[in-house]
Amino acid sequence: MAAAGPQPPSSAGLVRAWQSRGLAAWALWPISLLYGAVVRLRRALYRHGTLRSKHPGRPTIVVGNVIAGGAGKTPVVMALVQHLKARGLQPGVISRGYGRSTTDGREVLADSPASEVGDEPALIARTCGVPVFVDRQRTAATRALLARYPATDVIVCDDGLQHLALRRDLEVCVFNDQGVGNGFLLPAGPLREAWPRAVDWVLYPAAATPPAGTAPAFALRRGLADHALRADGSCLPLPSLRGQPVHALAAIARPEDFFGMLRARGLTLARTTALPDHHDFTGWSDGDGATQGGQLPLLCTAKDAVKLWSLRPDALAVPLEVGLDPAFFAAVDARLAALLPRPSLSSPLDS
Repeated sequence: MAAAGPQPPSSAGLVRAWQSRGLAAWALWPISLLYGAVVRLRRALYRHGTLRSKHPGRPTIVVGNVIAGGAGKTPVVMALVQHLKARGLQPGVISRGYGRSTTDGREVLADSPASEVGDEPALIARTCGVPVFVDRQRTAATRALLARYPATDVIVCDDGLQHLALRRDLEVCVFNDQGVGNGFLLPAGPLREAWPRAVDWVLYPAAATPPAGTAPAFALRRGLADHALRADGSCLPLPSLRGQPVHALAAIARPEDFFGMLRARGLTLARTTALPDHHDFTGWSDGDGATQGGQLPLLCTAKDAVKLWSLRPDALAVPLEVGLDPAFFAAVDARLAALLPRPSLSSPLDS
């Protein structure tokens, strides 16, 4: 049985319907019952051993979600990886590599084309400087990672909360500001599986209400960095773009969030382009992006930039940063301390 749940529909109307139990949601509710039955059956088959799950042999943390659409998992993965590195650990990251043109398992290098490894794994590899492997089967990705980097002592899985073939030690469930929506399963609502469900921690936007459940919940803050990145790695202060028209582009699950954050930073968006999540920019051109005074500065997300820079090396990537509650990191450290050999987890006070 496939591990990945259905992808979110492109219809904005259906996404809006997911936020309430209106006519559209109730019309799709019978189908959601069938979907829910399949989800429960699959989980039961793993629980009883009919379908087998495997543990990588290293403490494994899965960062995922239970809702269709973007919840901001990858920035959380990157923040978690940077924290683990700062504690003296050697983390490795695995991912399916959604949206890539290849189907094999492979290592993601700093110069790997995003089209071949996926935009999110490419971004993680270039930003975090840790081993990253992609494979449709996360267990295969972990085997390849550990064979190449046997010193890896923690595995972080970007997405995969529903990939039950990978046995894990810790689960982090990330929500966006829409929470669980109307509480229905796909396609009547946004849920890939019923909520509440058992996880170790929940992360939710600071301005939102924590979703129901018994797991410890920690607020996170999302915002844009104070700078934009050029293709050569140099930085441009974001405030320097104020007072001039710019073109903003986003191929993410919720592009309006990116546009809104740019406006909140005082930028003038003369043009916006919203493309489907993980769009590969094949056949894309700036179109009427040129003005009488020249071409508008093109701003995009960091995830888009790893694909767009080959077409538009002048594009400016504005990274999304997340601020996580220190108590969350303390909770992760405490759990890992029980899973790792004692010398592996160093304290900043030891240095």
